[in-house]
Amino acid sequence: MKRSKGKVYLVGAGPGDPDLITVRGKELLEKADCVVYDRLVNRELLKYVPSRAERIYCGKWSGFHLMKQEEIQTALVDRAKRGYNVVRLKGGDPSIFGRGGEEAELCADEGIDFEFVPGISSGVAAPAYAGIPLTHRDYASSVAFVTGHSCRKQDNQAPLVRWDELAAGVDTLVIYMGVKNLPEIQKQLLKNGRSGSTPMAFIQQGTTAQQQTFTTTLEYAVEKAVEVELVSPAIIIIGEVVKLREKLSWFEEEADKSPVPFIEVV
Repeated sequence: MKRSKGKVYLVGAGPGDPDLITVRGKELLEKADCVVYDRLVNRELLKYVPSRAERIYCGKWSGFHLMKQEEIQTALVDRAKRGYNVVRLKGGDPSIFGRGGEEAELCADEGIDFEFVPGISSGVAAPAYAGIPLTHRDYASSVAFVTGHSCRKQDNQAPLVRWDELAAGVDTLVIYMGVKNLPEIQKQLLKNGRSGSTPMAFIQQGTTAQQQTFTTTLEYAVEKAVEVELVSPAIIIIGEVVKLREKLSWFEEEADKSPVPFIEVV
């Protein structure tokens, strides 16, 4: 019997490898009455969801959203008000460029109980699987997670991303959703003092069997991306730690690694 008032769980699904779901996340999937899941969620995780549970796919592509964000949030509240235990399953971590904060805000406004269940972000996992530690005593003591989706000014307001401060003030930059705007990102970093010889890495389909890592330098970033036909989802790493990849690469070199299903990319 369902309660008169349910709860919304904002669950991080991890970066792609289904083994990287947290224990808490798996337990909640097994008890869910409704699961609302994103395009970058590995479908293998849905095997934990009861057959009786409602499943709502809300995939988003560049330029096309199957469900608008407002519709997703309304669906969460609606099901919770019916007494459902609702799992909002998001790729990576719900609080890192996952709009989990917006969904939690609406729950709070509507008097719906909610819980954040952190996940392993692709910005942490993909570099680790590529043999690139984000910090290292000899190379980097600071790291910043940055959206590459909004890299221009909004009308006459201040820049949405402070590239001037990031270029010179942070050792390692981890950029999400930056493939489309790579030329502008490169331009802003070079303009604001980042050396063109700074090592860079593109990690495509991180933590899956289709993972590919390409290294270059900031000066030649755009040319490299064109050469390898870089597509999303991809994480961009900028910093001296990228030099460690040649020595520490492990995942892509495992000849007998068990396959991790491909994440849908359209």
